[in-house]
Amino acid sequence: MKHLLSTEDLPREEALRILDTAEDMADVSGREVKKLPTLRGRTVVNLFLEDSTRTRISFEVAAKRLSADVINFSAKGSSVSKGESLKDTAQTLEAMGADGVVIRHGASGAPQTLAASGWITAGIVNAGDGTHEHPTQALLDAFTIRRRLHGAASRGRGLDGVGVTIVGDVLHSRVARSNVWLLTALGARVRLVGPATLLPVGAASWPVEIGYDLDAAVAEAPDVLMMLRVQSERMRDAFFPGEREYSREWGLTDERLSKLPPTTMVMHPGPMNRGLEISAAAADSPASTVLEQVANGVSVRMAVLYHLLAADPRGE
Repeated sequence: MKHLLSTEDLPREEALRILDTAEDMADVSGREVKKLPTLRGRTVVNLFLEDSTRTRISFEVAAKRLSADVINFSAKGSSVSKGESLKDTAQTLEAMGADGVVIRHGASGAPQTLAASGWITAGIVNAGDGTHEHPTQALLDAFTIRRRLHGAASRGRGLDGVGVTIVGDVLHSRVARSNVWLLTALGARVRLVGPATLLPVGAASWPVEIGYDLDAAVAEAPDVLMMLRVQSERMRDAFFPGEREYSREWGLTDERLSKLPPTTMVMHPGPMNRGLEISAAAADSPASTVLEQVANGVSVRMAVLYHLLAADPRGE
């Protein structure tokens, strides 16, 4: 694997290989000494040109557990804030000998541009680009679902027949897009639910079902209910009348939580707007996988960096 830019073109076999490697990495994370020498001598640059907490820290922990040298680079306090272009930044990193670059960028397609540019020879991992994709979030979500369903027997398994309902602000969600492609490739049945104004125009051509009634979706007892953050910072227009109405119609309230079977997983990519898209009780309930997702993110990102920088060309 040279780059990880998208889940749309990630084959099922490659995705399963990453998830199975993440199982090994999770075993390492459970040891007293949580470190492997795998990437010793390699340099990983976290190039975060858009704000992030969970993803940036998760990638930093993942790289350090594999013994890589890590450089954290953000827009604030760097030459990017002075107007330096992505090309000049990339060439600077190339001159410094970066082996892998984990990039988060506000513009959709920036990681693809970097990978195809020839400005840098490092492997590129997309850590979120605009409203386009967030492939490692989808991988850690799939890993979390698979572990909850199959536990120690997860290796080699897909998500065939698993019902996943993704709720809320799909329009602005790169997490939703990456999950649609990855989960369907792994065999899951995906449904998108939300206000019509927050569902992308082209979603009708995606391999999903589309609905607008969360109560109807809850009544069908999905295996997974994934609540999306309302991304107010990306909204320049009024996509719904107000927060109270949104919560009433499309939020996972205490009442809706009580109607879910105990086997339904409640997921959220974070950060959460408690009381808006998800109630505090739902976020902290036994059904919630929120903290598992954070922990599993380190294992999955270790697996991605391993396949990017340490595995042989055949991915073995």
